[in-house]
Amino acid sequence: MALIVQKYGGSSVGTLDRIHHVAQKVIAAKEQGHDVIVVVSAMYGETDRLIRLAHGLTPHPEPRELDVLISSGEQVTMALLAMALNARNCPARSFTGSQLGILTDDIHTKARILEVKTEVINRELQKGSVVIVAGFQGINANGDITTLGRGGSDTTAVAIAISVQAKECQIYTDVDGVYTTDPHLVQEACLLPQISFEEMLEMASLGAKVLQMRSVELASKYNMPIRVLSTFSTGKGTLVTIEDKTMDKRLVSGIAFSREEAIISVSGIPQQTGLEGLILHKISEAHIEVDMIAQHTSSFNTIHFTFTVHRREHDKALKIIEKLAVDLKATSVNTNARIGKLSLVGIGMRSHTGVASTMFQALGAAKIPIQMITTSEIKISVIIDEVFLEQGVRIIHQAFELDKLPQTQEQVFIE
Repeated sequence: MALIVQKYGGSSVGTLDRIHHVAQKVIAAKEQGHDVIVVVSAMYGETDRLIRLAHGLTPHPEPRELDVLISSGEQVTMALLAMALNARNCPARSFTGSQLGILTDDIHTKARILEVKTEVINRELQKGSVVIVAGFQGINANGDITTLGRGGSDTTAVAIAISVQAKECQIYTDVDGVYTTDPHLVQEACLLPQISFEEMLEMASLGAKVLQMRSVELASKYNMPIRVLSTFSTGKGTLVTIEDKTMDKRLVSGIAFSREEAIISVSGIPQQTGLEGLILHKISEAHIEVDMIAQHTSSFNTIHFTFTVHRREHDKALKIIEKLAVDLKATSVNTNARIGKLSLVGIGMRSHTGVASTMFQALGAAKIPIQMITTSEIKISVIIDEVFLEQGVRIIHQAFELDKLPQTQEQVFIE
């Protein structure tokens, strides 16, 4: 039949009963004639527990040792799933990232995959075994264990699917697929049967929790279809694939939002060439990702520079900026770690006007002030106070009638 990669997240393998359930789903795929590779996350809450242990010893755990610690969660899950399958007379072998040959760069806790070796996978598949792989981890050139950052198991699954030329990469989670926005927040949210790589990449980068951004980026580069499915219910889920003509009929596909934003502003910097590069270089040296950026020059020829970072990076970024502000003779540094980002995404924006005005008018009518704006061909993002975030999502969802999205034509589902 087909070679497929299935990935099961932490909620899917959170208990022994759920691991038994996953085993049954894997066996069902095998019985349909498929070769199956399974990538697993740590059991729900386990990675957080391990991180708390580390921070219970020291506020700044050494990154190499932190990777050794937190990579152990996936090792537990892969072994338990292999046991469950073997107990059902379904041959299965489990492998860590280092055993399999998932090679990464040297950046601990945020490593990037450089290569996935396929010798072990091919050998086990030829034996008829299910290959189970610990997600979220790999090994660098020095032989050190590395981890890929939050949601890294998605990236592991996509990278393996590309390397073995799988038919499809199936991401099993606790939701039915990709919705127009979080259905827990907006009950009228619609399930999208299909979404383009480009839209999904924007949604993931803007706060949607369904898929990790890096996994979508990788899938898009190598045109590897991803299907988002529920572990706990039936259905075809959402297919993430290349853009087709039916997708362009949708003006807006969804709303992403993030509560995990922080904003830092440096004011009164004497005007100078190359200032922006200097500030961002100092931030990037600390491996901090900057999101939105704004700058303006006052009538006194001083510069006001503002940027946003993930909330967990706020304290580290603020220390860097406070030191730099002294060197730059800035008059003040201001910060707010209680902001949110609300984003509208849709490839239909390329060929339609009035999207921004509809969004801003809806927020204005609700008296929700906008602090920053950024746009691309297919997205509009605004920074607002966190207290307004949920209200803003509901208002924008209603303004664009996203509960009435037209259905796109579905591609063949590999069951």
